[in-house]
Amino acid sequence: MSSARERRVVIYDTTLRDGTQGFGVSLSANDKLKIAHRLDALTVDYVEAGFPGSNPKDTEVFEALKHEGLQHARLAAFGATRRAHGSCDDDANLAALLSSGAPVCTLVGKSSAWQVKEVLRTSREENLAMIRDSVAWLRERGREVVFDAEHFFDGFSGDAEYALATCVAAAEAGAAWIVCCDTNGGRLPHEVADGIGALQERLAGLDGAATGVRIGIHCHNDCDLAVANSLAAVEAGAEMIQGTINGLGERCGNANLCSIVPNLRIKLGMKALADQGLTHLTETSQFVAEIANMTPVPQQPFVGEVAFAHKGGQHVAAVMRHQDAYQHIDPALVGNHSRVLVSELSGRGNVLYKAREFGIDVDRDDPVTRRLVEQLKKMEHRGYSFEGADASFEMIIRRMRDGHAAPFELLDFIAIVEHRRGVGSVVSEATIKVRVEDEVHHTAAEGNGPVNALDLALRKALVPRFPQLAYIRLHDYKVRILDEAAGTFAVTRVLIESGDERDGRRWSTVGCSPNIIEASWLALADSMEYALLKVAPEAD
Repeated sequence: MSSARERRVVIYDTTLRDGTQGFGVSLSANDKLKIAHRLDALTVDYVEAGFPGSNPKDTEVFEALKHEGLQHARLAAFGATRRAHGSCDDDANLAALLSSGAPVCTLVGKSSAWQVKEVLRTSREENLAMIRDSVAWLRERGREVVFDAEHFFDGFSGDAEYALATCVAAAEAGAAWIVCCDTNGGRLPHEVADGIGALQERLAGLDGAATGVRIGIHCHNDCDLAVANSLAAVEAGAEMIQGTINGLGERCGNANLCSIVPNLRIKLGMKALADQGLTHLTETSQFVAEIANMTPVPQQPFVGEVAFAHKGGQHVAAVMRHQDAYQHIDPALVGNHSRVLVSELSGRGNVLYKAREFGIDVDRDDPVTRRLVEQLKKMEHRGYSFEGADASFEMIIRRMRDGHAAPFELLDFIAIVEHRRGVGSVVSEATIKVRVEDEVHHTAAEGNGPVNALDLALRKALVPRFPQLAYIRLHDYKVRILDEAAGTFAVTRVLIESGDERDGRRWSTVGCSPNIIEASWLALADSMEYALLKVAPEAD
């Protein structure tokens, strides 16, 4: 075997097929096409776009990809071996694989004697024939065949000889790849290594065309070991890893390529993806989460929002001296970046770091810095949290510095929620009075709830003076009750995410109060003032 630094691991992405079997994941044909092209740009080697024999949506995706094509990746279509006691020529699933136009066909077949008996309900010999016939049929028609040996490790544990025999059948029929699947996700790294090693030894003894077959790995994450098992397989000799972006997949998910690829390249020194692909890993993770309408996991290794975040004052002080003090790699390698979180654990180092991040010159020994730290701790004690609200924290820093002038000042507001008899609906109305320089603006608006009404009324007052606010949109609104035992008397924290619809920039602000309307107003006002600080005064 070549040395680790000379080895290249092939990356096979199955986000669009196995990933869509995950809870809450539903992608349209257009969604799948967008992700397919993004994966192609990431420079994965194979993109499995779906199961064309199973539903019209996947058939539509493959039809579109016939015309659009992929620049880097090879397109794969997924299907199963022929039916028991059937013919390949009459098998609708195999016909759909050919019709997809994909140059690569991935066939799943049973490699567990128990599964053959109890689930497939056929004989061992017929299962072997199904594998041989299906692989050979596709090879004769010019397709590269990847054989996914389903339940391989479970089968290897129960009847090793039969599990290996299924792989040999596929190899001798012309499969280019034998992919060992931990389908139930219940195996440990040493079991995976043992199975890969045994298969490698068995395949090495084959003659003829079968000598060129290569081994891959496909793991599920039911024991939280899919990444570890995939890496163990590679170290044992596997040359392909199948996985998904963000670990999407059935039950507990699939092996997460966003963790696997950096570990292969940075930790093990192997080749996987192109250099430009690695640096776009974080961006791709976020893109797939957005298209799948799923909230990204902040703590996800390598690509998560807080994967390289520092909170404790001692940690931040060390990181300010050297970035590597509390992080295991340079986050830029995977397209991520370091962050400092501010909380009651913060010291002056946190404030200094964040101020510099915002482009504000703050001196460590400046009395303002000490006041900022104290103010922060007091606000956290009242229920504020700035870990996800950088915009509010920046506004606190700016407001405590000499020379800051607020662009507008709230004088008063009234928010009314009324159920109008006979109308059958609840109506919300807000009246607001704000001062802009020497002028007082008094406006009112109806909205879908009191917060929306306040937002609309504020915009009525401010947009004539600040037209750029017309392009600001509220994207998310979260409410957290801080003391559930207090019931309706509890302190409420509101987090608002806003953005500029012209360039896609987003920011988050926070408000906190026993009154949910006041908490919402505080977050909303911060958002608008931050927009006036950051957004160009004239529309593009």
